[in-house]
Amino acid sequence: MATTGNKTCPICGNARLDRFRPFCSKRCADLDLARWLGGTYSLPAEEPPDDFGAEGEFYVPEPDNDR
Repeated sequence: MATTGNKTCPICGNARLDRFRPFCSKRCADLDLARWLGGTYSLPAEEPPDDFGAEGEFYVPEPDNDR
């Protein structure tokens, strides 16, 4: 299989293959997916303010009973 330059697999450090880019094998791709699904990897989030969703924050139209 063709390798992609001198790049290495982010999981194990072996030369990565075009077929599994950016990984070297299906095993390393599956390990990465398992880490995402298991919560090992996470993206930072900005917490909403404490009063988020308080009364008056959202517009809720009145029902149209004239129909």
